[in-house]
Amino acid sequence: MHSIELVMNRAEERCRSRGIRMTTKRKQVLHGLVKAKKALSAYDLIDEIKRNFDNALQPMSVYRILEFLSENQLIHKLSTTSKYIACSHITCDHIHEIPQFLICGNCHQVSEISIDKALITNLQENIRLKGYRLISPQLEMNCLCDDCAANIL
Repeated sequence: MHSIELVMNRAEERCRSRGIRMTTKRKQVLHGLVKAKKALSAYDLIDEIKRNFDNALQPMSVYRILEFLSENQLIHKLSTTSKYIACSHITCDHIHEIPQFLICGNCHQVSEISIDKALITNLQENIRLKGYRLISPQLEMNCLCDDCAANIL
């Protein structure tokens, strides 16, 4: 796991290289997600930012920031929960496959994994043959993390 400082520095470098600004508020929202190590809602982030930075952000402002961070591949939105998680590949310099998410149904910890693009292409073709179109290749799988499974079983 990378330090929060390293992740934040790489995110800022990525934005700078694209000619976009990583404002203080954007940094605070991303910091909240990186620090949490789990998916958070916009309102969870508002509380987190208030607690850590003594800054009261409005919900619409947070949603705009989340949209910006998502568009710039710094975070991901989990559709099934309407929560957000920091991308686990911010510090990487190489291109990754299609992100997929393992979500613990007990503690709500989220892990990002990658699935080979060929598998997604095959899936898209099977979907097309059934008369549908895949809107998003992102999969969110309901799981139990090893810690929760050990405590339940």
